[in-house]
Amino acid sequence: MERGDDARGVLLSPHGCYLVDVEAGRLVGYGGVRAVARAADADIQTIAIAEASRGRGRGRALLRALLQTARDRGAREVFLEVRADNPTAAALYASEGFVEIARRPRYYQPDDVDAIVMRLDLVAWTAARADGAVPASEPEVCT
Repeated sequence: MERGDDARGVLLSPHGCYLVDVEAGRLVGYGGVRAVARAADADIQTIAIAEASRGRGRGRALLRALLQTARDRGAREVFLEVRADNPTAAALYASEGFVEIARRPRYYQPDDVDAIVMRLDLVAWTAARADGAVPASEPEVCT
């Protein structure tokens, strides 16, 4: 199977949701979540923001939209891996309520960088949003 075939399958899967962030007609970010309907958990697959667009809340908005999708599909917790050498991303996830639950040594190759495995209690995250603790402005979510 060619890499393009694999990517096409991921994008066409009913279990995935991929969002893009476009500014002035240019792609500046994207994110994806795998959330099987009525499953107890979901996985953030990827979030990326162009370097020139970082620091303006775009990553947080994408993350929140993906979490909303997972919640809408019935997930109660969400998992992700983040590179141990990416403290900015890890801090974003922690600020939304993710906690480190494990490490995967030398997970990212060929750089031999550890993966930090993080978990979010989506029920608690949703309750915090209902209490007004988190602003509600974010991109459209997948159905």
